[in-house]
Amino acid sequence: MTKKINLFANLKSDFASGLVVFLVALPLCLGIAMASGAPLFSGIIAGIIGGIVVGYLSKSHLSVSGPAAGLTAIVLTAISDLGAFDIFLTSVFIAGLIQLALGFIKAGSISNYFPTNVIEGMLAGIGIIIILKQLPHAFGYDSDFEGDESFLQDDGNNTISALLGLVNHVQLGSIVITAISLIILISWDKVPALKKLKLIPGALTAVIVGIVLNEIFIATGSPLEIAREHLVSLPIPQSIEEIQAIITTPNLSGFTNPKVWMTGLTIAIVASIETLLCIEAADRMDVQKRYTDTNNELRAQGVGNMLSSLLGGLPMTSVVVRTSANAAAGAKSKMSAIIHGVLLLLCVVSIPVVLNKIPLATLAAVLLLVGYKLAKPSTIKHFWEKGKYQFIPFIATLVGVVFTDLLKGVLLGIVISIIFVLKGNLKRAYNFRKEKYEDGDVIHIDLAQEVSFLNKAAIKSTLSEIPENSKVIINAHDTVYIAHDILDLIREFKTTRAIDENIKVKLKGFKKAYHLENTEETPNKVTFEHYYDAAKRTTVKREIKTDDTI
Repeated sequence: MTKKINLFANLKSDFASGLVVFLVALPLCLGIAMASGAPLFSGIIAGIIGGIVVGYLSKSHLSVSGPAAGLTAIVLTAISDLGAFDIFLTSVFIAGLIQLALGFIKAGSISNYFPTNVIEGMLAGIGIIIILKQLPHAFGYDSDFEGDESFLQDDGNNTISALLGLVNHVQLGSIVITAISLIILISWDKVPALKKLKLIPGALTAVIVGIVLNEIFIATGSPLEIAREHLVSLPIPQSIEEIQAIITTPNLSGFTNPKVWMTGLTIAIVASIETLLCIEAADRMDVQKRYTDTNNELRAQGVGNMLSSLLGGLPMTSVVVRTSANAAAGAKSKMSAIIHGVLLLLCVVSIPVVLNKIPLATLAAVLLLVGYKLAKPSTIKHFWEKGKYQFIPFIATLVGVVFTDLLKGVLLGIVISIIFVLKGNLKRAYNFRKEKYEDGDVIHIDLAQEVSFLNKAAIKSTLSEIPENSKVIINAHDTVYIAHDILDLIREFKTTRAIDENIKVKLKGFKKAYHLENTEETPNKVTFEHYYDAAKRTTVKREIKTDDTI
């Protein structure tokens, strides 16, 4: 059951995390716009709409939307093929309409079939990409645009060759500011004496220190001075005409062009898949283990893309990098995403000169820590210990994401997961059924012989519909195999939502290896209750024993 969200309940932590995401998102918006061959402000517009509008309409607590690196190649090709940016904006509007329709037909439910190990592999892969892509910026080598996630780069290099090329492009001032920024960021969480300063995010402190240090380098003529090309580069309008030119509206003649419709369909499909993947990842990063309505998310993204196109903005998705930074900064609700959008709007209008003094090296330090938190060695060790059926899809997804792109890497992991399931359990049926219950009833969930990640959607749906103050028995006596995804789902339900909503949970028949409590048998005591027999499709009276009650 979904509880009403109070946007202001965690304003202090959400403002701090929103500020961090703003600092990360600013160069990413500009870099993606530049790589897409679009006006630089089109990326900022998409970031503002993604933060304020999609942030408000979305029911995700951690997800942050904006222009996505995964769409740069599509956008660049489309603008060239269609011949004008305003015609391309028509395809973005069409993409938003399609996403809105997908949300209403409940296409977002497909996200329930993404295996957990694949989602975790995607996150670890993104973490490694962030580290590999930010190391050049940390050393003062900024040839690749901020936000690039592809192995093959537009400058002719790839992720590995760009790292090897650092030797010839080291900028000592960037290294110094990166090192100092990392010290500040790490100390902010580790040193007890700094706890009194928690109202100020460590990232903001690092940015201020980076700006001040570079201004000192410039004033003293130090060789450590960081040149203009290694700072944030936000365009500053010089006249009213330039400000008016920022807002570009779609060319309505594009609606009669078949290429525009095909481009819109392509953007809608890719953007929707990336959004659903990010939403699943965001739910995995949520310490409170809250679930997001993915159909609502598609509708929110559709509205966001339609509005972005009307104002001259790029297409957007829910973005893993921004979302990861948001989660790492301690966001509690979607208010942080809204705040990041508001800050983008206010700061690019009021203080662009100050923003253009931020060293990219400082922002690289922030993202390096985000990348490390996503790709911790302990995560890889965790899946290694779960066995080959969990580890192989995980590591395949990780490698695929790093050396191809997000969608191809995830597709590889899903294909391998499906092969494993089909190979070992092709003939096993899943007999799980969901019924409606009233307050006070004892709810029985009898798991079938085989419960794979393909059953995740049905079980998640049933658990989410269980009313408050209920009594639930989850029976696994007849179950031979339970996927780790399902075990995690049950464990999270029992330890979070069940406690919050006073739901009493009894687990029966689960193996000790699953590490789930409350599975022991108790002395028998004969009693009776009414029970729904799925095979007979009727309610019958049956004899039960004490271990059937709660």
